[in-house]
Amino acid sequence: MENIKLGLKENWKQFTLLVLVNMMVGGMVGLERTVVPLVGTDEFHIQSDVVVFSFIIAFGVVKACTNLISGVLADKYTRKKVLIWGWFIGLPVPFLLAYGPSWNWILFANILLGVSQGLAWSMTVNMKIDLVGSKSRGLAMGLNEAAGYGAVGFTALVTGFIASRYGLRPEPFYLGIAYTIIGLLLSIFVVRDTRKYAQLEASLIKQTNSGEESHQPNLWWVFKETSFKNKNLFSISQAGLINNLNDGMSWGVFPLLFMSMGVGLEGVGWIKAVYPVVWGVGQIATGPLTDKWGRKPLIVWGMFVQVLGHIVIGLELFDPLTAGLIGSILLGIGTAMVYPALLAAVSDAAHPTWRASSLGVYRFWRDMGYAVGALMAGIVGNYFGLIWAVHLAGIITLLSGIVVWIRMKETLKK
Repeated sequence: MENIKLGLKENWKQFTLLVLVNMMVGGMVGLERTVVPLVGTDEFHIQSDVVVFSFIIAFGVVKACTNLISGVLADKYTRKKVLIWGWFIGLPVPFLLAYGPSWNWILFANILLGVSQGLAWSMTVNMKIDLVGSKSRGLAMGLNEAAGYGAVGFTALVTGFIASRYGLRPEPFYLGIAYTIIGLLLSIFVVRDTRKYAQLEASLIKQTNSGEESHQPNLWWVFKETSFKNKNLFSISQAGLINNLNDGMSWGVFPLLFMSMGVGLEGVGWIKAVYPVVWGVGQIATGPLTDKWGRKPLIVWGMFVQVLGHIVIGLELFDPLTAGLIGSILLGIGTAMVYPALLAAVSDAAHPTWRASSLGVYRFWRDMGYAVGALMAGIVGNYFGLIWAVHLAGIITLLSGIVVWIRMKETLKK
């Protein structure tokens, strides 16, 4: 093993660069948060909630499936190559969103975006985990997700302002052109591959546990282990799915729901921005806390805080704008508690030799939540009204938190 060291301090330059790259990755998702549902209803005059939310379903399913194979691709072709592929696939997305002549073009853009995000975001996660080792894993995930979702919120806010001034298309999507070019150039010319750091950690574990046999299992073995055989990994995976169910629901429902309540486009932009910004920035604090307090407490209580957000919005406890902002802040706080803890817990439970694949399986289930949330919201919205999608998401989130509370054991080794 060449002269490399694990740790955030030892690798801060590459780590910081990967944080910057993930800001570009997150910004690409933020392009859609405020504007695209309104493009479906206002420009293409789509009446069905399920059809309007179909772009989220397409994005979620494709991203989830891409996550599943991203770890295998990373182990076969290196992290850096997969990251670059992700950016190349994402290049057409802002142009399709800005100029697509029909809703099918928007769906195609989201298929490409799902593949791009599944490859690029997965690699920024894996590469940071590779660099820091086990001691600062929560902090690393907090910084990674803070950068990504902070950019989601910033872009959602900015696109809302641009749309209120210039219209829904094409101007709000110009930001995406800049994101793809910057992200691609940094990934090609500045980012270094990190697989050797994972190999170093695996060798250190082998030395520490001299009697333990490590193996390189196939993807089906890892899928079963992460999805249902390992109690901890099952608890983590279902919580990740329900967490992103909330995000998928809010992504489609909130713009239409609050516009119908009389909130203007700028107000909707603020509501859509607050959730991911609090979610993102909050992880700067919750990432280190999960290294200090453990993974399980932040996951359980983070799910319960999200339930409070649903209650504030679903029961309309304040005027629509205020309820939307307070509810989104609570959703953001709860998600900020959960997100780095879930990723760190997977990294704790999975051996470094199959960790990238296990993270891919976890992120398959987590991001399938986008599709499940959007589909649930569309069906419930069509039959019972959009507010009932909020109610149902709150109930499911409460049950998910209880599952973690009962079944998961703490994975942090102190």
